[in-house]
Amino acid sequence: MSSRAVFAALSAELPRGAEELATVRSALQAADLGVLPEWDLTDLYPGMDASAFRDDLDRAEAESRAFAARYAGRIAEIASGPDASSVLGEAVQAYERIEDLMGRLMSYAGLVYSGDTTDETRAKFYGDTRERLTTASGDLLFFGLELNRVEDGVLDAAMTDGLLARYRPWIEDLRREKPYQLDDRTEKLFLDKSVTSSAAWDRLFNETIAALRFPVQGERLTLEPTLNKLQDPDGAVRKEAAQALGDTLRANLRIFTLITNTLAKDKEISDRWRGFKDVADARHLSNRVEPEVVAAMVEAVRAAYPRLSHRYYRLKAKWFGVEALPYWDRNAPLPKVEQRTIPWAQARDTVLEAYNAFSPDMAGIAKRFFDGGWIDAPTRPGKAPGAFAHPTVPSAHPYVLVNYQGKPRDVMTLAHELGHGVHQVLAAGNGALMAPTPLTLAETASVFGEMLTFRRLLSQTTDPTQRRAMLAAKVEDMINTVVRQIAFYSFERKVHLARAKGELTAEQINELWMSVQSESLGPAITLDKGYEPFWAYIPHFIHSPFYVYAYAFGDCLVNSLYGVYARAEPGFVERYFALLSAGGSKPYGELLKPFGLDASDPGFWQIGLGMIEGMIAELEAMEDA
Repeated sequence: MSSRAVFAALSAELPRGAEELATVRSALQAADLGVLPEWDLTDLYPGMDASAFRDDLDRAEAESRAFAARYAGRIAEIASGPDASSVLGEAVQAYERIEDLMGRLMSYAGLVYSGDTTDETRAKFYGDTRERLTTASGDLLFFGLELNRVEDGVLDAAMTDGLLARYRPWIEDLRREKPYQLDDRTEKLFLDKSVTSSAAWDRLFNETIAALRFPVQGERLTLEPTLNKLQDPDGAVRKEAAQALGDTLRANLRIFTLITNTLAKDKEISDRWRGFKDVADARHLSNRVEPEVVAAMVEAVRAAYPRLSHRYYRLKAKWFGVEALPYWDRNAPLPKVEQRTIPWAQARDTVLEAYNAFSPDMAGIAKRFFDGGWIDAPTRPGKAPGAFAHPTVPSAHPYVLVNYQGKPRDVMTLAHELGHGVHQVLAAGNGALMAPTPLTLAETASVFGEMLTFRRLLSQTTDPTQRRAMLAAKVEDMINTVVRQIAFYSFERKVHLARAKGELTAEQINELWMSVQSESLGPAITLDKGYEPFWAYIPHFIHSPFYVYAYAFGDCLVNSLYGVYARAEPGFVERYFALLSAGGSKPYGELLKPFGLDASDPGFWQIGLGMIEGMIAELEAMEDA
């Protein structure tokens, strides 16, 4: 008997509330997927009430105070002293150790909270930990500020050799912030107030989204399963899910509008005090990318909308026998193509085999995530939606969160997040200060992992119908990664620029959303009433303003990198591993040179966009054959 039949029998025999029915159905559907792993966080701490966690939190606070007592107000003197390299190098080492400890604590609290953002105990644990670590960070704040006040010549001399030389990349990165840093007391105020400003609104968004329920087919679903229904083979189900999303988001639009207005104003205040001229300048600085490079990419992608998304959706509408697709069919599976559920074990083997074909070492690192309990896969009420790979700290290891439901796209998501995980493992050797990778390269390994997995699956597919379906799904993913993310970036720019002139109403934000969506999707997608509030559930707008262009950057970059790999150039794997292992210790331009790539060249973006265009042309050729 199928799980669907088992559920029908059970529900007929035992009356249950809608929430309980949804839980039972999820459990039975999960049976088709096999055993889905849940992560084991004991490599960080045994539990929320563990003495090891309390002791480390106390130690982080004590060591932060001791560090300030030893070094505050003395950095300029130390930098000018006879043993500057060793003494200042020891200070940076001590600072790095504290950062690693605090990162471990905050990572654990954040991962526990992500497991169920609706649980009050977890939420309190996360909030209390964040407050205490923010206070401890305040004791360390002076260090970067004082380093940046040391004269360039003095600091350069101290970094020429010895212990401090190792940290030159971190210090040079830090000094890029120098023009925008404020006096110590103001910086301390900004840090302390973050707990009750941006961090509080972030948390409100998380908990509001997690608590929403969307009525679909007699169930009250959380966000992730509802979004999954937009890929259901039944068009009526897709339409019902889309309408449930629109209706529920609109019913809660007042709170999402308030969150958006508040955070946009909070950012505007910070940018104004620091002296940033453009709404996205702070993001460009943190990404270590030149604004003109981003502008060139955005211009190239927007100019390509007619050749990419407009062209593809026109073709997809033809497959569905209509002039234009309703918005809920944008990611619909192709008609007359068998849909199957992919068990977890098969997804695991698919990704590992693709990684292994590229590099056994890469597959070996990815396999550790499965064997070590580093992945959380089931969809649960309260669990954070979407997917992510959390690097934690170099003294530990990353963790991956996915909401696996057995769709082909879920396999690609797994490949994507494991790419992040491999990158984070390789970069960990740089230490807590230089392991983090700027967003210009942060999506490289993830998108490359997707491409490896897709290309391997495509090479093994001979059936024309299945091949077309796979190719179409990949084109849709690339459009979602490039076109859609640049549209998101354009939307964010419009919202932040408009907010600088005054508070925005929900309908004003809706209008901005619809304008960029219409431009990017084209005339073959009908944006019916109900789509207006879909901006409200996208977490990047809340947690990481202007992050989204990194996806387009990464996809275009990977398309170019894959082109180099496909030419079978000798030493590619070694150069690729060197790129990932560098973490944040080298600028992206320097890391791309060994591959003959230059993102500052406007023509660079056409390489990546051309690959997407070529896939669409291949689909058109299949149609004509």
